[in-house]
Amino acid sequence: MGDTPKSFGRKTMRATAQPRSLMESDAELAGVWQARIVTLFPDAFPGVLGMSLTGKALQEGRWQLHTHDLRDHGIGKHRNVDDTPAGGGAGMVLRADVVGPALAAAQVHARGRWPILYMSPRGRRFDQAMARDLARCDGVTMLCGRFEGVDERVLEHFGITEVSLGDFVMTGGELAAQAMIDATVRLLPGVLGNADSTLEESHAEGLLEHPQYTRPAQWEELAIPDVLMSGNHGEIAKWRRAQSEALTKARRPDLWQAHKDKE
Repeated sequence: MGDTPKSFGRKTMRATAQPRSLMESDAELAGVWQARIVTLFPDAFPGVLGMSLTGKALQEGRWQLHTHDLRDHGIGKHRNVDDTPAGGGAGMVLRADVVGPALAAAQVHARGRWPILYMSPRGRRFDQAMARDLARCDGVTMLCGRFEGVDERVLEHFGITEVSLGDFVMTGGELAAQAMIDATVRLLPGVLGNADSTLEESHAEGLLEHPQYTRPAQWEELAIPDVLMSGNHGEIAKWRRAQSEALTKARRPDLWQAHKDKE
C-alpha cells in the first residue's frame, strides 16, 4: 500500500450508505480543515465521524479525514511495529523508526498552523478551549498509541503535544481521536445548522448548560417550568443563567471556581 493514506471526503452517497463508503480516495480540497490519523487500525475510521452532522459535513467537503497505517512502515517481513521496552518491563513500545516515517508521510500534507497530537493518558486534558483552538487551525495530525506507548524520541523530534480525554487508560488512541475530532468539527463553519447553538451549550462560557425542555408541556405529571412558557425572553435568559450557575457549582466545583476567578 505504500504511503498512500486512505482518504475520506466529498462523496455522493445514499442516505442509507454506511460510514465505510466514505473511504474511497478523493483529491485534497483547497482550504478545507483536515484530520490525519496515524494508527494501527485505519479501519476504525471514520466510525461515528461518518454519521450525523460530522458525516454530512464530511460528504459536503467541509472537512476531510485521512488515515495513515503504521503497519505500512513496519520493519522486516512481518512488518513489526513494536519492540520490548529499553531497560526492561512489561508490554511493548511502538518503535521510533516506524512511527517517525509514518508521521513524516502524514506531515507532507501539512500546511499553515497544523499541530501534531499524541493521544496519551499523561497528556494535557482536552477541553472546549482546545477544540476551539483546533478548529482555528488548518488541520491536525493525531498519533494513536497502542501497547505501552511510543518511543519518547518521536515525541521530542516532532514536537508533539500529548493530549488526554481524562484520568483513565484506554487500549488505544483511536476512540479518543474520534472524540476530539467530533468536538472540533462541529465548530467549523457551516457544520451546525444553527451557529448560535455553540454559544449556549456547556463550557461555552465556562459553565454547564442549563436544562432543556420541549413538547409535550406535561409529561408523567411533570411540567415545563412556567418561565419557559411565558414568552418573556429577559426572564427566560435570567432563569437559564441561574440554572447554569447552580448546576456548575453543584456538579463541577472546579469549573465554578475558575469561572468566579475570571469575574
